[in-house]
Amino acid sequence: MFIINTIISFLKDEHYRELLIITIGILIIGTFSYHYLEGWSYLDALYFSVVTLTTIGYGDLYPVTKGGKIFTIIYIILGLGIILGFINTIFKHYQDERKIKRDKH
Repeated sequence: MFIINTIISFLKDEHYRELLIITIGILIIGTFSYHYLEGWSYLDALYFSVVTLTTIGYGDLYPVTKGGKIFTIIYIILGLGIILGFINTIFKHYQDERKIKRDKH
């Protein structure tokens, strides 16, 4: 129940909602771009976008076209900070909620 309450409180905050929208937007841009540039399915393109911007980089998919490679360079530079900021914000929010819950008891 605590995790659900944390998610609800996260979504109620306007700043967090905006960050979520920006994060989803950057993933959508990557998905459509890779679909167009590399001819990948939407699922593969989304998968590659997430794997790339979270710096996991499995290596099972990679761009082979010049356009895809150029886009990837720009996408990583712009998107990495957004994704890592989003992950850091979620983690910090979760920690803050746990501290509030601990302090109540």
